[in-house]
This record gives sequence, C-alpha cells and structure tokens, in this order.
Amino acid sequence: MSRDQDVADVIAAHRAAGQPFEAGSVGSFVREAGDGPAVVLVHGVPTSSFLYRKLIDPLAEAGLRAVAFDFPGLGLAERPDGFDYSWSGLARWMGEAIEALGIDRCHLVVHDIGGPIGCEWAVRNPERVLTLTALNTLLNVATFRRPWVMQPFAVRGVGEVWLRTTPRPVFAELFYRQGVADRSAVSRAEVYAYRELLRREDDGRAFLRIMRGFELTPEKQRLLWDGLAERRYPARIVWGERDPALDLRQLRVAQEVLRVEVPIRLPAKHFLQEDQAPAIASAVADLARRPR
Repeated sequence: MSRDQDVADVIAAHRAAGQPFEAGSVGSFVREAGDGPAVVLVHGVPTSSFLYRKLIDPLAEAGLRAVAFDFPGLGLAERPDGFDYSWSGLARWMGEAIEALGIDRCHLVVHDIGGPIGCEWAVRNPERVLTLTALNTLLNVATFRRPWVMQPFAVRGVGEVWLRTTPRPVFAELFYRQGVADRSAVSRAEVYAYRELLRREDDGRAFLRIMRGFELTPEKQRLLWDGLAERRYPARIVWGERDPALDLRQLRVAQEVLRVEVPIRLPAKHFLQEDQAPAIASAVADLARRPR
C-alpha cells in the first residue's frame, strides 16, 4: 500500500505541475514554465510529458519557455477510439496543440518516435522552427526494425497480454536496463508512474495503436529527409551513447540526415532526460542563444 501511495503521489505532483488543454477536439495535458522563446519538448513511447519534468525548470532559468505536452493516447491525454494514432495523425495533432498553446515559432526537441513525428511537423512548417535538437531518435524509417523491447507491442494479442500481465518489478527492471544508466536518478515510484501513465483507464490500448501505426515506408523517409535537407535552421544532436535500443547506428543516421558532424555524446541510455537533464538543457539553451 505504501508503494501504491508513493506512485499516486508522484502522478499527483506531476498533474499539479501542469494543466489540461484541448487541441483538435482532444483533451490533453501540458507542463510549461518560463518566458521567452518557446522550446517544444516532444516525447515518444512509452512516455509522456512526464519524461521532461527535469528539463522544464532549467530551460526556464535559461530564459526560455519550456513546453511539454502529452500526445493523445499517452500520459494524461484523452484516448479517443476514433483518433488517427499514426505518425502522420500525431504530427497533425502536434500542430493543433502548438496553435492551442499560442506558440508562433519554437525551438524543437525530439526524442524516440517523437523524432519522425516532430520532424514531420517541422518539415511542413519550416518557417516556425528556430532550432532542432534531436535526442535518441530514429530517422531511417524505411529500413528501421523494431528492437526486441518494441516488438511485442506490434503483435496483436501479444501486446495486450504483456501490458495486462507483466508485473511492476519486471517493467521497472526493463526500464532501468534499457533506459537509465544511473539508476539512482529515478526512484522506483517514478518508474511505476510511467507504467500507470501508460495504462491508465484503457489498459494501454491507445498506446498499442500507436505502436502498430508506425509508418515505416520509403515515402515517409523521403518526406523527412528531403524536408530536413532544405531546412535553414541549425540542428544539434544530444545522444545517450549506451542506448541498447536506438544505438550508435541510429546516431550516425541522425548525423547524416541533420548534417551534424560532432554530436554531444552522453554516458546515458535511452531515457537520457532522467539522468542527464542538466546537460541536455544546457545544450538546448546554448543552441537557442546562438545568432542565426
């Protein structure tokens, strides 16, 4: 009971730090702080705005407006049955969220599948992007193969059973092994909060629709690569070099697509926001301050 209360307290604190908003007729949740140019922090799976909670205040202290919202189907957002949970659908909704939050131009930070989603919005709205910072993400969408930790969720029936039957300690161990180099940076209650925010009232069904909506096609890759090649704003890569899922091969792809010769490599795994937040915030703020 004590651990359950600890998890509930973590989620309650997260909820209290933000507020609900609506975009595209879907209710969602946003955390933000600071004044100045907006920094839109785009999450992937199986996370939400909760992943960025440690970056928001450092970015605000650097004179920026840090904004992290939940995509439909994840975190504290609604999970409508009729929503388009493909990358294209999420990118369209992202544009509606940016409008709803009153953001004109922004610095963009993308992670995980937030990379192809956020970059699609950037390609379609290049005049609204000030800078782009890519954290461990995937851009070789035509040839990408899901790592083993993602694969069960793409299979109907298997994903549902995994979410329903996997004990919390097993989820936590996978989270630590895949995501966090410094386990002391994330409490067990915080890891369990990720699990609860993933499942919530629909047992993760919307999350599974996202996982089965990956657009791994040559057409999507051409859209992203051609659009990013034409961009006029600067880009930076900050990478957890110990990531077992999106490893250094994905880093090299990101370097090629974004034309970044020297990435910032950190001693971190996939969820580098958890144990490298100050370094990430510093890199984003430094890029934002550079004259364009």
